Amino acid sequence: MTAASSKIEQLFRDRFSRSSELYERSKSLFPSGVTHDSRYLKPFPIFADEASGSRKTSVEGHSIVDYWMGHGAMLLGHSHPAVVEAVQQQVARSTHPGSCHQLELEWGERVQKFVPSAEMLRFTNSGTEATLMALRVARIVTGRNKVVKFAGHFHGWHDSLINSSAPPHEGDSQDPGVTDGVYEDIIIIPPNDPLALEAAIDEHEPACVIHEGNGARWGVAPTRPEFLQDVRRITSEKNTIFILDEVITGFRVHSGGFQSVCGVVPDMTTMAKVLAGGLPGGCLAGRADLMQVLAFDNPLGRKMKHPGTYNANPLSAAAGVAALDLVATGEPSRQANEAAAAVRAAVNQVFTEKSARMVAYGAFSAIKILADYDGPRPDGDDFVPFDGDWRQLDRSFDKAFGHAFRCALLLGGVDWMGWAGSTSLAHDSSDVEQTATAFAQAVDLLREDGFDV
Repeated sequence: MTAASSKIEQLFRDRFSRSSELYERSKSLFPSGVTHDSRYLKPFPIFADEASGSRKTSVEGHSIVDYWMGHGAMLLGHSHPAVVEAVQQQVARSTHPGSCHQLELEWGERVQKFVPSAEMLRFTNSGTEATLMALRVARIVTGRNKVVKFAGHFHGWHDSLINSSAPPHEGDSQDPGVTDGVYEDIIIIPPNDPLALEAAIDEHEPACVIHEGNGARWGVAPTRPEFLQDVRRITSEKNTIFILDEVITGFRVHSGGFQSVCGVVPDMTTMAKVLAGGLPGGCLAGRADLMQVLAFDNPLGRKMKHPGTYNANPLSAAAGVAALDLVATGEPSRQANEAAAAVRAAVNQVFTEKSARMVAYGAFSAIKILADYDGPRPDGDDFVPFDGDWRQLDRSFDKAFGHAFRCALLLGGVDWMGWAGSTSLAHDSSDVEQTATAFAQAVDLLREDGFDV
C-alpha cells in the first residue's frame, strides 16, 4: 500500500522529486532506506540539506518549519551560533585525544550544578547507553535482577527495556530478538498507578524502578508531578532504587530537568539530547555511593566495566558546555514552552473550525496529536484527552493514515515527527502561523483523499 493516496502522493512526489531520487539510492544501502525507524515515510522520506533556527531546508530548496528538532536534542534550535563557535574552535584543537581533558570537567560540573540528583556522573554516547548503565549499576548494588518499568515508556532500544515501549500493549508481547530470560526480568505495570507500583515491588523485589520523565514517549500519556512524588515516596519506603530517565526532559522542561519541576531527587538520572548540544552524548548521574560501582577498588569489590571510545569526547563536551550555559538562563525552556502552547492552541482552533476528529495536547515544549477523537474540545492548555486514560491515549493509528498525514503537512512546509512535535528557543509567531495553515490544508487534503478526519 502506498502512503499517501492519490492527490497527496502525487503532490508530494512533485514537490520532493530530488528526495525521491536519493531514496532510491538509500534503499540499496540501508534496510527500508533509513538509518532511524522514525524517519521511515511512505512513499519516501524527505532529505534535508541544511538547518538553521526553527527551520530546515530540503534538498529541493524548500524551507520547512521543523518540529523534529533533532529528535528533541535541539532545544536551542538548529546551528545555534554559540554551539557552532564552540565546536569549530574545538575541532581545530582535537577531536579525540584519548585522554582526560579539561572540557569534560567543565561539562560535568555544569550537570552537577543543575541536576539535583547528580552527586557523581559518568558520560556515555547516547541515552540508550545511559539507561543500560543505570540498570547494570542497580543490579550490581542490589544483587537483584528484576526491573519495574511502566507500559509505553521508552528508554532506548536495548534488550532490557525495549518491551512495551509503544502500542499495542495487549499482552505486553516480547520484542523480536529479546531472549526469554531478559524478558522475564522486566516487570511491566500500568503508568500513573501507585497501587500497581507498590504491588509490583512487594511481589518481585526488583533492583530498580525506571520512569520516563513526563510520561510515556515525551508525554503521550502524561505524568503529573504528584505521581512522580508518589514514585519517590514508594521506592524510598521500600528501599528500591529509583531511576528517572530524563533523556528527553533533562534541561528541556527546566534547567534542572523534570525532577526540579516535581521537587524530587531520584537515586539515578539518565540524560542525553540537550545535554550534548545536539551532538552525540549521554550521561548517568546519581548518588555517589551507587556511582562508586564504576570506581576501581570500590567498597563492594565488584566493578562495572565501562569503556566507550567516544565517552565525553571533546566535541560533544564543547557543544554541551555551550548549550548548558544558555540553558542556565532559563530562556530556552521558557520560550520553547511558550511556543508549544501557542502551537497547541492554534492547531486546536483549526480542528474546531473544521470539525476535525483530532485534538492537540501536551505539556512544556511537546505537542501531541490524537486522531480518531470525538471528545470534548480543550478549554485552556492544561488539557489531557480522556482524563489521562493511558490506554486511550497510547494507541496505534492506521499506518496509511499516518503516512498521509505527515506528507500532507510537509506539503504545507511543516515537518511533524509522526503524531508529535517539539519546539525550540527559535520557534516564533511566524512558525506558529505557518503551522496552523499547514494543518488546515492537511485536513482538507486528507478528506479529499477519503480519510475520515
